[in-house]
Amino acid sequence: MDLFPEDWHRAVVIVAHPDDIEYGAAAAVARWTDQGKDIRYVLATSGEAGIAGLAPAESGPLREEEERRSAAVVGVAEVEFLGLPDGRLTEGLELRSILAAAIRRHRPELVVTMNFSFTWGPGYLNSADHRALGISVLDATSDAANQWIFPELSADGLAPWTGVRWVAVNSMTPTHCVDVTDTVVRAVDSLAEHARYLAALSDIPVREQAQAQIEMVSGLKPGFDATRAVGFELYYF
Repeated sequence: MDLFPEDWHRAVVIVAHPDDIEYGAAAAVARWTDQGKDIRYVLATSGEAGIAGLAPAESGPLREEEERRSAAVVGVAEVEFLGLPDGRLTEGLELRSILAAAIRRHRPELVVTMNFSFTWGPGYLNSADHRALGISVLDATSDAANQWIFPELSADGLAPWTGVRWVAVNSMTPTHCVDVTDTVVRAVDSLAEHARYLAALSDIPVREQAQAQIEMVSGLKPGFDATRAVGFELYYF
């Protein structure tokens, strides 16, 4: 297992829903902001279809506010919502264009996204939004650098961006790890900001849910010398 590269300054984390970052990558984000790195969040949807019994018109703004508070806990001030429909993301040219535009706006060296495999492990299906979003982020990173694929973006003033060096996928098959021993507590705090969402998932107290999740995703990683680590599959650009 290799050490995650940290010779960069700006990253954008692109996910489908509020809470997606906090369920896996937030501990790494906290480490990076502590180093003075510029981290921004881009969320394709507002997660408006994510709380049973709460109408999307009420749920969407609530979940956006929970995400902004979560981001602030780990040092992220810039959170952009793209306003796409929760539960209905579709891999294809439209999504690629929207994501390429976001990458051109934020001009990162590193793009971070989420597991887009079919499963979270044997028998546990990954959501359609996660699958569509993650693979589209990889494609959109290439699109963002190409002046000819979406020429309308250049016409709108978004010049091609060739500065992305890596896409890091918070996947089930990591190749690189980040030592998050010193930042797991803030990762728990960050996830716990999704209080209304977590309360709808389980009768277990929100803080306990958050603690259990972060302990699970930040455990020991084979071949990596750290008490707590978060893993990513690294793609090179």
